[in-house]
Amino acid sequence: MTDTATEGSVVQETASAGAPDVQPEVVDNGSATTTESNPFSGLHDEGARKWVETKGYKSPEDIVKAAQSLEQRLGTSLTIPKDDAPAEEWDKFYSKLPEPMRPVESPDKLDFKRPEGLPEELPYNEDLATAAKSWMHEAKLSPTQAQAVHDRFAGFMADQQKAALDAQSRAVSDTAADLTKEWGPQDSEGFKQKLALADRAAKKLGLDVAFKKTGVILPDGALTDPQIAKALAVVGETMFAEDTIGNDPVSGGANPFAGEGNITQIMALAKNDPDKAKRLAKEAGKDPRKWGL
Repeated sequence: MTDTATEGSVVQETASAGAPDVQPEVVDNGSATTTESNPFSGLHDEGARKWVETKGYKSPEDIVKAAQSLEQRLGTSLTIPKDDAPAEEWDKFYSKLPEPMRPVESPDKLDFKRPEGLPEELPYNEDLATAAKSWMHEAKLSPTQAQAVHDRFAGFMADQQKAALDAQSRAVSDTAADLTKEWGPQDSEGFKQKLALADRAAKKLGLDVAFKKTGVILPDGALTDPQIAKALAVVGETMFAEDTIGNDPVSGGANPFAGEGNITQIMALAKNDPDKAKRLAKEAGKDPRKWGL
């Protein structure tokens, strides 16, 4: 036998000129994903491919279902009427809202109460709260919205009132401090006489009512303006400088009940002008009944 091949024998197996047994993967813009595993690999628009990937759609059926669901939601969605739409159109719109979001049907449906946590010493205006019900009904507020506005407004008013009371209290303290510098201690006879003169002058001039309305004189008699108090005291000294009790002059409006008291003047005054005697006794912090007044 020889090593040479006989005629007609195959010396070397050569590749077939036909199609290869294994098909290459379809490549789309560098992607190695096959059409069988990703039905959207053939999309040429990069944005569309990324949108599909983000949504997680695996098949065209997924997209169809999503489109159907969106169409159903759009069919039941609400469209806000225009501002000039007729009332009937707005009523139809409101009727489709959840009940807590619908406008209150009438003012009577609102039940406002004093907000919790509002300090007892601060006022709560029930008349204003009642009037506000109609306003909130006209504004088409829901019960929840109306209650929230009411509570916020009541809280705001309470804060305003508290600030006013604090300012008033500071004014009283500042006035007292200012007056004591000129009139002496508040428990001194000089201070009391000056204050009594200021009070008498305000009443004589008919200013006491006006001062109480404007807050210069508080209901408890406290003063909030030292300059007015000083001016009234000066006026009082002038107006009542010639006051007499019996035959004894009492200059500067001096109070016979002050201090230890002047028995002679008190008896004469009680006889000649009991009303004045009673008033002066009270101003001096004495009991008028002790003198039969």
